Amino acid sequence: MTRTFDMPMRIRFAHCDPAGIVYFPQYLVMTNALVEDWFNDALGIDYARMISARRVGLPIVKLNCEFARPSRMGETVTLTLAVDSVGQRSIRIDIVCQCDGEVRFRAKQVLVTTSLDDGRSIDIPRDIAGAIEQFAPGTSRAMQEETRS
Repeated sequence: MTRTFDMPMRIRFAHCDPAGIVYFPQYLVMTNALVEDWFNDALGIDYARMISARRVGLPIVKLNCEFARPSRMGETVTLTLAVDSVGQRSIRIDIVCQCDGEVRFRAKQVLVTTSLDDGRSIDIPRDIAGAIEQFAPGTSRAMQEETRS
């Protein structure tokens, strides 16, 4: 069974457009917060230190989103992150946003570890890869995810 990371989030005024529903780019702000909290709270990797001191970035290089139903100000949604696979330099994650069991938003993301000094992709540092593996026990770092569509 794949382990997941869940984060409840209240939909705030700042997330919404004039119609009172989540403005679609705000879901990406929420998913970025989810990844940061996953690193800090579940993986035990200080995300701010990873960026500032270690100079390891984790940009999204591929993104697929599905907006199923609107979320409204005042609701509390739950964002769930699951690791699909871990490669040598990339992590494929699936994110689902739900409210009361109803799917509101889904995203599939590919994140690539990069050097923030030169912008090039780098191997996932061993401590980070080891922490992530607990969320994807059946995957291998040697997997060639680039061959998958």
